[in-house]
Amino acid sequence: MRLEIILLGVIQGLTEWLPISSTGHLRLAEIILGLRLPMLFDIILHVGTLAVTVLFFRDDIKKILRALARLNTSEPEGGILLQRIIVGTAFTAITGFVMAPLESLFHETKILGLSFLLSGAILYLSKMGIARRGFIDFKRAAAIGAMQGFSILPGLSRSGLTMSTALILGVDCEEAFKFSFLLSIPTIFGGLIATSMIQYSALQEARLEFGEILLGTLVSVILGYLSLKILRRTLKHLHKYALYPLLLGSLLILFDGF
Repeated sequence: MRLEIILLGVIQGLTEWLPISSTGHLRLAEIILGLRLPMLFDIILHVGTLAVTVLFFRDDIKKILRALARLNTSEPEGGILLQRIIVGTAFTAITGFVMAPLESLFHETKILGLSFLLSGAILYLSKMGIARRGFIDFKRAAAIGAMQGFSILPGLSRSGLTMSTALILGVDCEEAFKFSFLLSIPTIFGGLIATSMIQYSALQEARLEFGEILLGTLVSVILGYLSLKILRRTLKHLHKYALYPLLLGSLLILFDGF
């Protein structure tokens, strides 16, 4: 059993839900450990922690599925939320498609550091939002979805980008939290399908055993649940998370090449 895979599962679980970029930390760990794992492996770990989202928001997901089964997107419970998720996902796909060619650049610590700095700056800006009593309308869903697309780049936190955008636009903290993670479900599943078709052979070439992938995924699920609980308790102080990526980004740039 390769201990590196377990370590990546630990990193994924601890950083997935906190707004500090799990993908950025996975990429940094791969650089330090001298690994070059395909992007598909990162997404497989994301699917593991995605199970936590489904469990955590199971009541909302049931409402969405009921509305979907009835083909009634105007239904107050679930249908309207489903509309917003569809809009957000569409804009995520557009932004993600445009940003995807840049992902290969993030094997350099300096570029990864700049990405962490940008993520920290956006988190800090979340404190500047207007009175947070708003809800997710179509315009806000589109903006949040578009920002989520940028998280395909390591170092840019998906949850940080989406929740910060929602808060800046005046969305209520709990509403921002819920929409951010419900929006992640179709995005991660879509990413898994797309990259599995492109990078399955690369995953085989990495010579990863099924047991290694499974263990890494289970570790990320357990720790992911804990980190999601922590995030929910600290929603009103989201901007304070900015300090960590700002410091990490600065250190990566400062010590690049050493």
